[in-house]
Amino acid sequence: MNKGCVISLAAVLVLFSIFLGVYFYQQNAKDPVVYDTNKPEITDIIKKTVATGSIKPRREVLIKPQVSGVVDELYVEAGEIAQKGQKIAKIKLIPSQISINNAQSQVELSRIRYDEAQRELKRQKEVFGKKLDVESARSNYENAEKEEVRNRQLFEEGVVSELDYNRFKRDMEVSKAAYENAQLLAGNTLQQFEANVDIAKQEMNAAINNLQLLKEGASKNSRQVNNIVVSTVAGMVLDVPVEEGSSVIERNNFNEGTSIAIVADMTSLIFEGKVDESDVGKLKEGMPLELTIGAIENEKFDATLEFISPKGIEEEGTVKFEVRAAIKPTEGIFLRAGYSANGDIILDKREQVIALQERDVIFSNDSTFIEVAVGDQEFEKREIKTGLSDGLKIEVLSTDIDTTTQIKVQKQI
Repeated sequence: MNKGCVISLAAVLVLFSIFLGVYFYQQNAKDPVVYDTNKPEITDIIKKTVATGSIKPRREVLIKPQVSGVVDELYVEAGEIAQKGQKIAKIKLIPSQISINNAQSQVELSRIRYDEAQRELKRQKEVFGKKLDVESARSNYENAEKEEVRNRQLFEEGVVSELDYNRFKRDMEVSKAAYENAQLLAGNTLQQFEANVDIAKQEMNAAINNLQLLKEGASKNSRQVNNIVVSTVAGMVLDVPVEEGSSVIERNNFNEGTSIAIVADMTSLIFEGKVDESDVGKLKEGMPLELTIGAIENEKFDATLEFISPKGIEEEGTVKFEVRAAIKPTEGIFLRAGYSANGDIILDKREQVIALQERDVIFSNDSTFIEVAVGDQEFEKREIKTGLSDGLKIEVLSTDIDTTTQIKVQKQI
């Protein structure tokens, strides 16, 4: 090895030794680790779960027409206050010709039945007035009565036996009963024909009204105009989903019908939301809620839990349960139907208790510890009892811990 290589190697070793010396000197010159401390504080601890949902009216009614046709006029707009019985819309009837023809045929048939019933009643009145239907029974009764009188005299004289006399007496009694029954039946028959006339008249009027309803939307004797849609409740008109000229279908047993308007009582609102299955077991009716509405900043609304669904619904791999809460009225703030909201359901609460940051607590198996300052940067590990936690702060139940205790801040890894 030549002299130049030896000198170069020696220079590298010297420089490396100087670098190591400087590094270890700097490391030893660094300040020691300083731990921060924190003191417990007296505060409120609230444990809660969150339900996501929306604001809805408790009572929301869909107003539907009684007849099918085309919307001729609309009398309200969304946002207006409607009274019960107030006009909402007018429907222009467009009946089919087949329906009208059938209704006209029914009117003619019912009129024929009514005329026939009147003729039968007139005939029966003549029969009843002349008593033609009881004359035969009366004649039989009178003849039987005469025979009974004659045979009674013969029986008293001993000409006929008692057995023969009793036969004539029984015939007279039977004839008398038949006569009285004929008189009663005559009156009842007349009443029956009068009832038939009334029934036929009602059928004819019903057929006429049905034809008039098809043509005009209202019957002659009805106070209600069927082609005028009225509000069935008092409240605010939330929506009018149709326009003038739109076709609508009446409500019946086979069809829900077309909604003309949606009316709701906006003075009674509820919050409908869903909670996770892990929290639903902690809920019970009557719990307070604190609502936060995205559209209204810096405002909280109080509510009371009134319903917890007994059945869960699977959504995105998790099971959630529907909850409903009554919102307490708030003056000066108008809540609109459909607002999205979050409901903080208060599960448990501690007021004005000693608490510290949960990050400063050391959990080991079933025990909890903190590190209490006993000197300058000197700490002693001490076991404590804890209570309610909201995830950030935890209640301290140990009596030897107060607001003057210096507690080591645990560094998060």
